[in-house]
Amino acid sequence: MPTTDLAPQLLPLVGGPANVLSVAHCMTRLRLGLADRDLVDGEALRGLPGVLGVVEDGDSYQIVLGPGAVTRVTADFEALLRKETQKARNATPVKLALRRVANVFVPLIPALIGCGVLAGVNGLLLNLGWLPGLTPALAAIASAFMSLIAVFVGYNTAKEFGGTPVLGGAVAAIVVYPGVAKVTAFGVTLAPGQGGVLGALAAALLGTYVEKWCRGRVPGALDVLVTPTVTVLVSGLATLYVLMYTAGAVSTAIGTAANWLLSTTGAFAGAVLGGLFLPLVMLGLHQALIPIHATLIEQQGSTTLLPLLAMAGAGQVGAAAAVYVRLRHDTAMRTTIKSALPAGLLGVGEPLIYGVSLPLGRPFLTACAGGAAGGAFVGLFAMLGERVGATAIGPSGWALFPLLAGDAGWATAAGIYGGGLLTAYVVGFGATYTFGWPRR
Repeated sequence: MPTTDLAPQLLPLVGGPANVLSVAHCMTRLRLGLADRDLVDGEALRGLPGVLGVVEDGDSYQIVLGPGAVTRVTADFEALLRKETQKARNATPVKLALRRVANVFVPLIPALIGCGVLAGVNGLLLNLGWLPGLTPALAAIASAFMSLIAVFVGYNTAKEFGGTPVLGGAVAAIVVYPGVAKVTAFGVTLAPGQGGVLGALAAALLGTYVEKWCRGRVPGALDVLVTPTVTVLVSGLATLYVLMYTAGAVSTAIGTAANWLLSTTGAFAGAVLGGLFLPLVMLGLHQALIPIHATLIEQQGSTTLLPLLAMAGAGQVGAAAAVYVRLRHDTAMRTTIKSALPAGLLGVGEPLIYGVSLPLGRPFLTACAGGAAGGAFVGLFAMLGERVGATAIGPSGWALFPLLAGDAGWATAAGIYGGGLLTAYVVGFGATYTFGWPRR
């Protein structure tokens, strides 16, 4: 086994990164200080190609690798340990929870994109008065998925949180079933779809916990009959009499807050959202916005937040272009920018974040300034009554154009969004070129 492949093999066999307290080496041995030696798989270690033996000393656990090899493996082992430790630090309960919620919605994005594009095309045909015989069919195709999105959310929720997916879908289907119009909760008659994706998420999550509770208590002979019945019954009643009403109030509040924010503080809100989105992406906290986008799309037909947030990527593109111009003699950095810039233009910003702006420091801040300027531009038009929304989540940058929708039609929305991108490019470039370098 090459020494470059040995470190990843060693780390799990010595108990993982949390079990390693110290790393050192001598001429032939990798010396590890371990928190608990009972976690070490000594037999598997001895069987690894490249490991010449194992010595259990009083102070350290020693893996014999031989001269030369021990130096290379120790360096690789320390680098891997640092990486895994950093990963563990970043795996906070909040981030893990957000990642799991994102795992529920991310698989739905291809359908959202496809249906969103068709909805945009259908709206354009209706405005132009073209192909009147085709538009009803397009409307049905584009709208069918959104009318049942709660079922897919419920299915994915149960799958992600360890329940039976079809039971999650069955409970979430209650949210969109027309018959709920005959049910009264809190003195109010329910409406089909009330609570939307948030209600479906909560219903399926509750169903998963009820199912797990039953599985641990129902005898095996009765499990196949009792567990699904109790899961659907208990979760269904809770959905009808609590969750739909509560989630409906939350969904309405989200839509009302978004409309108020843009109509009264549009430019300021756009600057804040566009300026802070890159740090959110870097920290992984942007995943918290996915259910909000989905709620706005389901409720209003588009999310007005996404075009504002997309300006952050445009500011990053402008900053990267300035770095490219500035660093004329840094061939490696210019090569990185050339390879990552096309993805950045299409809204995939991670290569530019981690390959260019973040390592350099200041360009990351000036990229945020470009995003804030673009967000303020789009937000200003929202204050003037020309809101721009996206009919699906996922694409950004230039790729978002086919999914745009607005109060005054696609062409106006595309013009405003394009103006925001241009503003973010220019400000990101100018701020980075002027202020993105240390003074000498």
